[in-house]
Amino acid sequence: MKFLIIIPAHNEEENILPCLESLKNQTFQDFKCIVVNDGSTDKTQEIAGKYKVQSTKYKVLNLEKSEHQPGAKVVRTFNKGLETENLEDYDVVCKFDADIIFPKNYLEKVNEVYEKNPNAGMVSGLVYIRSSVIPRNEESHSDFLNKNKEWQFENLSSKNHVRGPIKSYRKELFLKMNGLRAVLGWDNIDVMLCKMHNYETVTIKELWVKHLRPTAYKYKSQKAEKLGEYFYNIGLDFPLAAISSAKSSWKNKSISEFLITMKSFLKQKNPRILTEEEIVFIRNLRWNEMRNKLKK
Repeated sequence: MKFLIIIPAHNEEENILPCLESLKNQTFQDFKCIVVNDGSTDKTQEIAGKYKVQSTKYKVLNLEKSEHQPGAKVVRTFNKGLETENLEDYDVVCKFDADIIFPKNYLEKVNEVYEKNPNAGMVSGLVYIRSSVIPRNEESHSDFLNKNKEWQFENLSSKNHVRGPIKSYRKELFLKMNGLRAVLGWDNIDVMLCKMHNYETVTIKELWVKHLRPTAYKYKSQKAEKLGEYFYNIGLDFPLAAISSAKSSWKNKSISEFLITMKSFLKQKNPRILTEEEIVFIRNLRWNEMRNKLKK
């Protein structure tokens, strides 16, 4: 199978080199990699450009800096890279972050799943982050033995969830679900649409990547407000949003979080990017998931 890898990047001079080096050293080499430089003001373009010179396997697309919008920005940048290629030439589409380091057998293992399981629609390993401060000059990026447990699972979702920094899609599914949606929550919408089109999501538990920065570290203070926007974007109605908001605020022991989340949900006015059919499926899916949890 042939992979199309698209890496959105903005001011990633510290991370893009180890990321590209880890792809260069993959045991599976049937891929093309496009770095979409989103108006970086550092050396991201220069570093990525060296790979473009070395091999036609790599390409750099330089854009003007786009408006910052959590979720939407990265998908729009990804789509700019996607527009430069003919998907008929590929079997798997990958959206990788620029701050990820892959073990040398990563693409090989992902490819094996797609080859052996025709119902696999989305496949990834797990995302790990540093458990302690490790000076970069003392760390071997290619060392994935993790003997001293310096790297630990980034516990933002279950180990069954294909995470945003390392998304891969079977091309047929990617086309059926009309690609990625440029909104906050896109990386959960795709999982639900995968189920809608009767494909499986697969995470390879023994395969992990190094994430050089914690996810959404800039937006913790806006969590409740962004959660309301997210509930709207994925198509929830008022009862589902209220129940989901209550669960989150109960978990965090914060009544104010519930009020902020619901206020944010109710003030959303933009047209949803989901079709009526997709919204109906997602709402039914959420209700069914809640009922199944109550039965346990």
